[in-house]
Amino acid sequence: MQQGDRHEVATVDHPDMASVKTQHGVPDDLRSCHTMIADGYVIEGHVPAADVERLLAERPDWVEGLAVAGMPLGSPGMEAGGKVQPYQVIAFGNGRREVFASYP
Repeated sequence: MQQGDRHEVATVDHPDMASVKTQHGVPDDLRSCHTMIADGYVIEGHVPAADVERLLAERPDWVEGLAVAGMPLGSPGMEAGGKVQPYQVIAFGNGRREVFASYP
């Protein structure tokens, strides 16, 4: 168990991450390298912590999770000498998708 900024975090290495993503309803085209379950929501990829906090505060009833597809430069954990790629955080659930946040 690790202590994050505001939350306790348990790290689990799973031998079949594709099945974890499928089990939690992550659409194929939104899959990335990391998957986290936060208070019942699935967080996929390099989603900024502020967006996770916003999701947990607002709790939209249709949202199952947030995703950042791929590994865009400039997203959390992907900082590379000031290089930045624009990306979007996508909220998904119940067959619906919506841009939750955009980063230039």
